[in-house]
Amino acid sequence: MDIKKHLIITGNSTISWKDAIVKAIAEASKTIDYLSEVKIIEQRANIDGDKISEYFVDLDLSFTIDVNRKNN
Repeated sequence: MDIKKHLIITGNSTISWKDAIVKAIAEASKTIDYLSEVKIIEQRANIDGDKISEYFVDLDLSFTIDVNRKNN
């Protein structure tokens, strides 16, 4: 049986919401093993004049708990 844990993170980008998502997952994967799912909770952006200057996305990341992991 898989046990999943959820972590909510916020990613940002000056390019796009997709870029914010990709960068956030890539950064999270550096320290979290067994990432398995992502759910987009919210998207928002800062506006400068008539253009979007920064994109933000709140993500619910799921990862599987390694029940066989030995603690040292």
